[in-house]
Amino acid sequence: MKLDRITINPARMNGQPCIRDLRLTVRRVIELLATYSNREELHHEFPELEDEDIQQSLIYASMSIDDKIIDLPASYETVA
Repeated sequence: MKLDRITINPARMNGQPCIRDLRLTVRRVIELLATYSNREELHHEFPELEDEDIQQSLIYASMSIDDKIIDLPASYETVA
């Protein structure tokens, strides 16, 4: 998959992956998605952020995470 909206520039944002060479990092987009439950409100606060930017940020983040098994403590509760 081509992630043409994700840019990495060592001279911008310390080389962190950004959206379309803006000063908006992929990490920040993921944080915003966790913070704003309403996409309309998110788009109102960040009008430069397009749906495709969000989609590619999620794809990039998922590709950056290793699939590994983590042992959880016995007291850990899961939500069913």
